[in-house]
Amino acid sequence: MQFKELLSAFIAFLALVNPFQKLFVTMALRDHYNRSELQKIVNRSNLTALMVLMIFLFVGEFVLSYFFHLQIYAFQFTCGLVLLYNGLMGLQKGTFLTIGDGMEIKDIIAVPLAVPMIAGPATITAVVSMPSMCGKWITVGAVLLAIAVNWLVMWFAEPIGKVLTKYNILMPLIRIIGLIVAAIGVQMMFNGLIIFIENL
Repeated sequence: MQFKELLSAFIAFLALVNPFQKLFVTMALRDHYNRSELQKIVNRSNLTALMVLMIFLFVGEFVLSYFFHLQIYAFQFTCGLVLLYNGLMGLQKGTFLTIGDGMEIKDIIAVPLAVPMIAGPATITAVVSMPSMCGKWITVGAVLLAIAVNWLVMWFAEPIGKVLTKYNILMPLIRIIGLIVAAIGVQMMFNGLIIFIENL
């Protein structure tokens, strides 16, 4: 029974982390950073995202409620808006991340790579709420597995990207993923509004 719960939670987090989006992000970074720098970005962004998710998993609801006086629906709506913006960038511009001239590695690892692209609004909301449904340690295991898969996809982005480019499916996939990400953002905004209305 625990294995089924772990598998179900892992699949849910994998969909929320969305490694395919990170594949395209990593490929976009190749034009600005060398291989060594890119590996550092992949490692540090995934580690930072994992730390953020673990913090929210163990103390997220307490921190939001007692320190920032935020309700989960406000967090959902705002983060959904960020996700909508990222999705529209992928849909319209064919990229999920724009790198400015002279931008250093430290400028992109935490924001926007780790948060909100890896530890996105939907993922953070899930780590806050999922322990009540399937248990804290199953949630921890599912998050670790999802981040590990995301790290592998980003690490091997170059050979995967070459295959996608060879068969001319890279740009269509970017825009399809962008549409899905934007739709997830809209859904999160609606979910936040619904919870807000229910609490009135």
